[in-house]
Amino acid sequence: MPPGMTRREKAKRSKRKESDLKDLKHLIFFEDLLQNADNALIRQAQSDGRICVAYVCENTPEPLLNLPGAFSARLRAPRTGSMEMATYYMTSFLCEYSRALLERAIEGGYNFADAIITPDGCSMMNRCVENMELQKTMGKDKEHFFYEYMEIPMKADDNGLELYVLQCRNHILKPLHEHYGIDVSDEAIRAAVKEHNRLCELIRAIGEFRKGPRPRITGYEFAVLTLCSYVCPKDLILDKLEETLEELKTREPDAKSSYRARVLVVGSEIDDTDFIKLVEDSGAYVCADRYCYGSLPGRDPIELNDEEDALTQICRIYMNRGQCPRYMNTDKMNARRAYVDALAKEYEADGIIYEQMKFCDPWAYEKMLGSHILRDDYGYPVLAVDRPYAIASSGQMRTRVQAFVESVEIKKIQGGARHE
Repeated sequence: MPPGMTRREKAKRSKRKESDLKDLKHLIFFEDLLQNADNALIRQAQSDGRICVAYVCENTPEPLLNLPGAFSARLRAPRTGSMEMATYYMTSFLCEYSRALLERAIEGGYNFADAIITPDGCSMMNRCVENMELQKTMGKDKEHFFYEYMEIPMKADDNGLELYVLQCRNHILKPLHEHYGIDVSDEAIRAAVKEHNRLCELIRAIGEFRKGPRPRITGYEFAVLTLCSYVCPKDLILDKLEETLEELKTREPDAKSSYRARVLVVGSEIDDTDFIKLVEDSGAYVCADRYCYGSLPGRDPIELNDEEDALTQICRIYMNRGQCPRYMNTDKMNARRAYVDALAKEYEADGIIYEQMKFCDPWAYEKMLGSHILRDDYGYPVLAVDRPYAIASSGQMRTRVQAFVESVEIKKIQGGARHE
């Protein structure tokens, strides 16, 4: 190894020994941003006078949190260990993501936030943030700090849209303006959407390099970049994303792929890139990411027209494209499976990994139905798993993924591929 290389860099180099891909220039920079919730770019933006609006669910429209003078940071709990205190307050039957966030809040890990907004995408997240508020875990020495709770629709229809718009106006725009003087005009919202779209276009363009038999970016690398786009001030990573996109255009792919199958990962919240690494280390290339914190559809650009106000259009887009099992009308449920099918075709997935955070009730039902329908009606090989919040080096999960990859390989060899 070259002299002066850190232990971390040596470890990464050794893990990549089977690949000929040249290391991405900014990968370690992006990985470092994920080591703590209070990352360096959050501190930089706050030192420039901007406020940090924390949130915990994809059903919170991001552009509304990134108006001039504000930026969003989706909360996560990197390097989670014991969750004893959170379990005491919330019981062990609630999902580990909600408990990990509360544990980190009790430890003081989110004192950087200037506000927190949570929708009732699930009762567990509401309970988590309510406990944060009751125990006064956030907002210390911040005169204008506020907690807000949104109700979001359960059906994607006109009544649902009316509710969504009202909730976003009353629980995002109004408190931001009243507490911090943030400009919440239609013009300001449209400017935030324009900035949001610039980021989305970069992430989606980078994601295109996952297609084809010789991808130029690993699923793990893409997961790192995408995750950073949710937890950092977006404008402060644009330059490095642009450089990464240019770098990928000339990056030489492996002469022969070391992966034995291409898989689409579908399901609940994943902010642990070690899970993606575990899947890829087990021989499956993660070619697409349809999960909370993923790019599909979370990094689709938001197209606005000039005839209707921006807030209503944003809410309609979030409601119609959302893949959260919170939406329970039949059309939305059927559309979720059709969307996965379309992604599997577009990204040429050989199989689907349907994952669910342990004790996540909405995704537990969705995983059960979705995995059977995608296997029986659409003909895909499907691996359905539940997992802990922090996967670490789970031997059991690795064994299951390896066995799944082998079964997909056998089907391909025997000509038993899914029907088109």
